[in-house]
Amino acid sequence: MKKALRQELRKRLAAIAPNEIQALSAQACERLVGLPEYSKAEILMVFLSLAAEVDTTPLVLRAWQDRKRVLAPKVSWEQRRMLPVEIRSLTQDLTTTQLGIREPATGPPIPIPLIDLVIVPGLGFDEQGNRLGRGRGFYDRFLAHPEFRGVSCALAFEAQMTESVPSDALDIRVNMLVTDAKVRRFAKGP
Repeated sequence: MKKALRQELRKRLAAIAPNEIQALSAQACERLVGLPEYSKAEILMVFLSLAAEVDTTPLVLRAWQDRKRVLAPKVSWEQRRMLPVEIRSLTQDLTTTQLGIREPATGPPIPIPLIDLVIVPGLGFDEQGNRLGRGRGFYDRFLAHPEFRGVSCALAFEAQMTESVPSDALDIRVNMLVTDAKVRRFAKGP
C-alpha cells in the first residue's frame, strides 16, 4: 500500500514544473513565517530540499534574517538517526550524500530539547496529520525522541495531499502542515 502510494506521489511531484516549484515554495514558506509557531521559535531544524520538494531556501534565509538559529539534519547511518547540526550558510560547510541529500559536513549536534520547531519533509500527507516519508523512518524516530518537545511542521505542496496515508505504531503524525494553499493544525497524539 505505502509503496504504491509513494510511486503515485512521486509522479505527481515530477509533474510540477521547476518554475512552479519555486513559486509554490515561496508561497508555502511565506505562509509558514507568518505563523505564531515560527515567530516563537528561536531554534529550528529545516530539511535541505531535494529537487521535487518544497524549496526551503526562502525559509532558511528568512530565519537567519530574523536572527534564528537554523539546524539541518545530518544522518548517522551507524546509529540510524538524524543529528541536528547548526548551519550558517547554504553554500559552505554542506556535503551531498550518496542519495543526493544535502547535509551539514561537520559540526556538533545541538541538544534535542533546545529545538523549538522542526520542518519535516514527506511525499504525502492526509487531513489527520499522517505523513508518508521516503521509507527509512529517520523523521519518525527523531520526532518520537522523548526529549523532543517542540512543534513538528510539515512543509509541502497542496498537490501532496492524499485522502489517506497508511500508518502504523512507528509512524509519527506532525503537529501541523503548511502548504502553498493553507495551514492545517492537528491534535496532539500518536
